[in-house]
Amino acid sequence: MKIISDLHMHSRYSRACSKDLSIKTLEKYAKIKGVNLLGTSDFAHPEWIKELKSELIEDSSGVLKTKNGFPFILSNELSLMYTDLGKGRKVHNVILAPNFEVVDQITDELKKRGRIDYDGRPIFKIPCPEFVEMLHSISKDIEIIPAHIWTPWFGMFGMSSGFNSLKDAFQEKVKSIHAIETGLSSDPVMNWRIKELDKISLLSFSDSHSYWPWRLGREATVFDFKHVKEQPDLAKLKYKDILKAIRTRKGLHGTIEVDPNYGKYHVDGHRNCGIMMEPKDTAKHKGICPKCGKPLTIGVLYRVEELADPKRPENYSPQPGKQENVKDFKTLIPLSEILSAVLKRGVATKTVFEEFYRIIKDRNEYDILLKVPKRELLKLTSEKIANAIIKNREAKLKVMPGYDGVYGKLILDEQEYIKQKKELANSARP
Repeated sequence: MKIISDLHMHSRYSRACSKDLSIKTLEKYAKIKGVNLLGTSDFAHPEWIKELKSELIEDSSGVLKTKNGFPFILSNELSLMYTDLGKGRKVHNVILAPNFEVVDQITDELKKRGRIDYDGRPIFKIPCPEFVEMLHSISKDIEIIPAHIWTPWFGMFGMSSGFNSLKDAFQEKVKSIHAIETGLSSDPVMNWRIKELDKISLLSFSDSHSYWPWRLGREATVFDFKHVKEQPDLAKLKYKDILKAIRTRKGLHGTIEVDPNYGKYHVDGHRNCGIMMEPKDTAKHKGICPKCGKPLTIGVLYRVEELADPKRPENYSPQPGKQENVKDFKTLIPLSEILSAVLKRGVATKTVFEEFYRIIKDRNEYDILLKVPKRELLKLTSEKIANAIIKNREAKLKVMPGYDGVYGKLILDEQEYIKQKKELANSARP
């Protein structure tokens, strides 16, 4: 049985998040999406942890369950902001924990270093190596995953954080880092170009700030324990099964990704000026916006080009068995985004919702996007929508790239896409 997991998201106690986020809504929309394992998020927040302890049932497995049996793993994203070698560093990490006892110990340690009550993703002035040491002194079963590793402001490899390697960031504790989160603006193909990551598991999660199906589970990590004689199903799944899969890649099947162009920081640009650029054009402009004269926000693609192994060019394809982090992955745009583009209505409108529920019927979104044949889709929706779903399945949809905090835009019309690409090229001329 394949386990589709989303272990990085937020509660309503995190800033800029839906106030309706609850365990019930997360469970409901995870089932609609087709995600069957969630992270709790924000376990260090004093109000959210009360809800987790009252609504989730704990046993010795390390996988908590709702009253309906839906599984959660304890998780939290934490922000580290500190100075290293005279430079400001801003790194987000997702941490996974095996039980409430360990979570309470983590929270007690964090309280010694700052407040935890103002945000579900609190900030601490703790260097990455010290952070690992602190957590592993509590339990070696705590997993630390650098979050959305390439994004400009709070990704470990991002423009603002300034680290050029895992070793730079985690120093002598780098051997305790077994995985990174690729983030919306990068995919495995981009990360395969970084030699240092060859033995690092590539994970994808949504970092969702709401429970809507175009956010929750838009990226996910798939586990499959078919190599185990008695493959654990969801009822028998243990925290250590997930931990071992992340650390050894045995049981890590792969990921579900959005097109990296869809992410908010794929290319470089200035949203206030309406300027976005590919890395080669950014280099021509020396990183300066041609309209306002200020530095551009440098995106993920640029940083990947900077840090990539010279022998691994764009679209580098590793030889089978040569890199341990090469796993299967699917590139998908959320169904709601497709419907919004076809129907020319906002993603959260009644028109799009009605069509969404008509299509999924008694299935879930991932079944529709990945499995249901076209002849069946045509019984559920229009030919235009069915064709777009199949194109999505085949990773043939076109997305204008996101930049400087602006999501990428799905373009269904081929000529319109070509036109906008030309406009992008023209705006980048010196």
